[in-house]
Amino acid sequence: MKPVHWQPAAEQDAAVAAEWYGRQAGLATGQRFLDAVDAGLGHISRHPASGSTRYAGMLHLDDLRFWPIRGFPYLIFYLEHDTHIDAWRILHAQRDIPAWMGGSE
Repeated sequence: MKPVHWQPAAEQDAAVAAEWYGRQAGLATGQRFLDAVDAGLGHISRHPASGSTRYAGMLHLDDLRFWPIRGFPYLIFYLEHDTHIDAWRILHAQRDIPAWMGGSE
């Protein structure tokens, strides 16, 4: 297992999504989202090469991968390093991913 290091944008993404779910469907749903994020990060920590590289080329980040968050339409974007995983963003799957990754939401 490799430890996961959260990048500030990923932390903000998760907090905003959890807050939205909490307001729309109740606090329990917001917590379920955060639990699903943790489960996804646990999978990535154990199996870092299992994520898709679909967006890596268009974003010019050859090692960029993503993993879907089970039960929610969100994706965890991450980079694997020798000693750890960087969780970069947690984005809604129906958004313009390249624009969001570039910070021009």
